[in-house]
Amino acid sequence: MPVYPSLTHALAEALVDVIRFVEDSEEEPMDADDAVKVLEGVAHLVGELSADQRGELADMLGTMAETEVDPDRREFLEEFPEGFGLLDD
Repeated sequence: MPVYPSLTHALAEALVDVIRFVEDSEEEPMDADDAVKVLEGVAHLVGELSADQRGELADMLGTMAETEVDPDRREFLEEFPEGFGLLDD
């Protein structure tokens, strides 16, 4: 059984963690080690998703990329599934 009951719950957890981290670092530049910890946390969370949830997230990101007008953000969305282990090997 996945750690999170739904993809929405998992993403909400990740969003809260990222927002808390950013809010806590507003007064000083973000430390590179801390940034890596946040990314590793998101990667761990994604790794705990079921195969169906990873597929759902990959599909959602693909749909978002198709409609994204900012080329940099579109590229990030397109590369996210592979970079964060959403795709089965």
